[in-house]
Amino acid sequence: MRLLRKEKLLFWAGIGLGLYHLLIVSGVITVSTMPMRLTHVMFAFSILFILKPATPKLDGSAANTMMSLGLIAATISASWWMLTRWKAIAFSGGLTEIGDFYAGAVLVAVVFEAARRGVGLILAVITLVFFSYPFLSPYLPGVLYGRGYGFERIVLFLTTDTQGIYGIPVGVAATYIIVFTIFGALLSGLGAGDFFFQVSVRLTRGMRAASAKSAVMFSALIGMVSGSAAGNVAVTGVVTIPVMKREGYAPHQAGAIEAVASTGGQLMPPVMGAAAFIMAEIVGVPYTSVMATALLPALLFFGSAFAVVHLQGIKNGITASPENQADGRSLGQVLLQGIPFMAAFGILIALMLKGYSPFKASLWAMAVLIGSVIVQRRGINRELLGKIANGVSEGGRSVVTISAACAAAGIISGILGITGLGSKIALLIDVASNGSLFLALFFTMITSIILGMGLPTTAAYLILATVVAPALVKLGVPVLSAHFFVFYYGCISTITPPVALAAYVAGGIADANINKVGWTAASYAVTSFVLPFAFIFGPGLVMQGTVLDIVAAWVTGFAGIAAISIAVIGCLYQPISPLLRIVAGASGLALLFQGPFTALAGAAAFIALILFEKSRAPAQT
Repeated sequence: MRLLRKEKLLFWAGIGLGLYHLLIVSGVITVSTMPMRLTHVMFAFSILFILKPATPKLDGSAANTMMSLGLIAATISASWWMLTRWKAIAFSGGLTEIGDFYAGAVLVAVVFEAARRGVGLILAVITLVFFSYPFLSPYLPGVLYGRGYGFERIVLFLTTDTQGIYGIPVGVAATYIIVFTIFGALLSGLGAGDFFFQVSVRLTRGMRAASAKSAVMFSALIGMVSGSAAGNVAVTGVVTIPVMKREGYAPHQAGAIEAVASTGGQLMPPVMGAAAFIMAEIVGVPYTSVMATALLPALLFFGSAFAVVHLQGIKNGITASPENQADGRSLGQVLLQGIPFMAAFGILIALMLKGYSPFKASLWAMAVLIGSVIVQRRGINRELLGKIANGVSEGGRSVVTISAACAAAGIISGILGITGLGSKIALLIDVASNGSLFLALFFTMITSIILGMGLPTTAAYLILATVVAPALVKLGVPVLSAHFFVFYYGCISTITPPVALAAYVAGGIADANINKVGWTAASYAVTSFVLPFAFIFGPGLVMQGTVLDIVAAWVTGFAGIAAISIAVIGCLYQPISPLLRIVAGASGLALLFQGPFTALAGAAAFIALILFEKSRAPAQT
């Protein structure tokens, strides 16, 4: 009975949070920036403390209930104080009183606990390390030395302005992200998942390794709107992994394929999970620019995934799928029934290309989706209303953990700004690289992967955007390219051992050793560790430069990922020798890095490899 009451409370709280922000972004009600962010954090954290227990062992206990109620009371009380004080503080030029400090201290503590409950201990610890810096900096050596700040000043800076907890990340969560989590939940609740799956299996029907290829397509489509690689694996993996195992893939291979495909969904336009919206806001560019930058790298990522599963299928002796997951409908019938989903995505992309803001475009997309479903089903009934209500509620609840990550990132960003630590980190990378852009990118890659391990993509990007990306900008890398560089590594940190969240979830579903799944996934995605370097040195890969540059990037890019995939799997028409794997890998790298001489040398080596292996291949291949 208690569980049912909790579920009902969360259901209505999710609807309340979702409708509140839908009314704001649609312009029905007008709320100033600071009150909107304050109320968002207040409502989101209150839901989070109901949704997430203090620890799994305490879930459902009286002790957990008391702690959660205490945290909710503290959140509401401190937030309400700030709501009554923000205007006086702003109009007085920042004059505060002792009550502001006490409320701010409570809010900072609440953010730490929300980050721990909602995202994990890793984010809470990272945030605490940065929060401690102003107090420890007078005792640190070298470039990390600072004059230090008092606790009261830091707390007030982080909680009474839009440069701390209530900064850009929380603002994006309260506008872009919540609208897209609702859009994604509506798509899921109204049957988009089944539609995407049925389209995927029909498009891959009759191919070698059809189940793995349909898994890649399905996971890419779902991953675009899920915003979480691990969550995407949990949703799609239960369908795709057993089928891949029955087709002939080893359990660790099936799990690795699913983990890689689910991770790539966050790199694929037009939605790209949640982090890309934050990127557009931080960088100060239209979201369409982020989409354009992401398009070719995303296609190369999935081109590599298709090549890997195909070559692994050849190596495993898979010739055709032993079963077909498609139902009795033709592709045309499936597409006809999927008109609401295609129309919603079509209007979303069209309006964003026309210059609409992402959240305005998504509002229209939701309206088209719901309207099309009503027309298709010839009216509205209680079941459909229930699905719409569930979508709004689930979308509202889905944003609360992202909001916790955004508030924690606001603390990190605020500390970097007030102490100058951001400039010092950039200086450290510059000094360590000795002016070499390649070394700076390498150190940035390592830092990005380490900081991103164990974190959802949004949380990882928020930290990397504030800590690492400015270092690349100071070295002359264009702002958008620098942010996309760290975003990319933040995404693939979910499949990078030793802490590979997406691979661990896939390993559990596949009943395979999770470390083996993690290392296999990292090897399958090895192209992804190279691509960000390639698009920094070859701007054509991110749709920059002349038309010839961009066309050349497409051609050499796809040839390069094919060659690297051959090197990773060790198979073309049949298994190849270690020496030929080295040749394939070297030619792939030469093709990816876009230089005219390296591209010609890579192409010559790759063509020679193909012709040599073709001459040795059995007649039936």
